[in-house]
Amino acid sequence: MAWIYLILAGLMEVGWPVGLKIAQQQNYRLIGIIIAIAFMAASGILLWLAQREIPMGTAYAVWTSIGAVGTFLFGVWFYGDATSLGKYFGVLLIVSGVVMLKVSS
Repeated sequence: MAWIYLILAGLMEVGWPVGLKIAQQQNYRLIGIIIAIAFMAASGILLWLAQREIPMGTAYAVWTSIGAVGTFLFGVWFYGDATSLGKYFGVLLIVSGVVMLKVSS
């Protein structure tokens, strides 16, 4: 169950940068900030639940990695963020590192 909490926490981690991006638009400033705060809280609570069984360092690395990769992909798919082969390779390295953490546990 701890790994499910951790994966959900990582997915929630994507929500707060998206909320901050939404808040950049004048008409959506307040709703964007509310979205960001809600996702931060949900992500933090789920990370806390995961850390009851998963070591702190591993949990944090996985959590931030899911958030970083998810935010990168969200930006590319929905906001047209620039991509390159190098950026995708960097994402692959992040994912490889997380897999290595899990395999080494």
